[in-house]
Amino acid sequence: MNNKVILVVLDGLNLTVAQHCMGYLTGLIEHKKASQYALQSELPSLSRPLYECILTGNSPVNSGIVHNHVTRNSHLESVFSLANKQGKTTAAAAYHWVSELYNISPYNAQRDRHTHNEKLNIQHGVFYHWDHYPDEALFLDGEHLRHQYDPDFLLIHPMNIDDTGHKHGLDSAEYRNSVRQADIILSEFLPQWISAGYQIVITSDHGMNNDKSHGGTLKEEREVPLYLIGDQFTHKANAIKQTELCGMICELLGLEHSKPFIKECLK
Repeated sequence: MNNKVILVVLDGLNLTVAQHCMGYLTGLIEHKKASQYALQSELPSLSRPLYECILTGNSPVNSGIVHNHVTRNSHLESVFSLANKQGKTTAAAAYHWVSELYNISPYNAQRDRHTHNEKLNIQHGVFYHWDHYPDEALFLDGEHLRHQYDPDFLLIHPMNIDDTGHKHGLDSAEYRNSVRQADIILSEFLPQWISAGYQIVITSDHGMNNDKSHGGTLKEEREVPLYLIGDQFTHKANAIKQTELCGMICELLGLEHSKPFIKECLK
């Protein structure tokens, strides 16, 4: 059994747009190679608070990371810290806020953009600080980390969907096409990951609205997709909470943890 996990967080991806525009992922579902679930993001529906939610299993009101300008290390056990303490190898190709949460805060691009330090929670990292940093480049960064360091847990976190939503809004050709482009990029990498036996979790932190923003309680801001790919998932219909993703990943990695998760989702 391969208990290595790749988590892809497609920042700012609305559920309905994902269902309409992600043809490759939907094709995997039709051919029984993946399953999709609808998640409701915790509140506020903002990025940094929800990175913390996904990676620690705690809602923003409990984590204290309640808006995007809380610049500090997480005070909670995360997938990264638990994996590191239990002898696993961790890596991330992600926005620099992830580095600030789990490695060093504040982020210094000259020091932290490329990170290789076994003592840090994210041992191997390629971090970026431009919202328009190309998704194609970010996935290549993640693939480099996968091939070079063979991590047990790899986070890949592109930003172009969110960036496009902030520029053009939810109901725009630009936003929909950015989602289609992410689907095309995933189609380049997923066959390799599936063939290698990875357990793959693809989701988003929050959605997007027609005001070119998010942070509130609208359905389009909170509803995001969750795709599960791998032989350790039951693929049965279950209601899954965003706070349960951390525990699910910890279970897949074989970690000792006290995070909530849905047992029925895993074999």
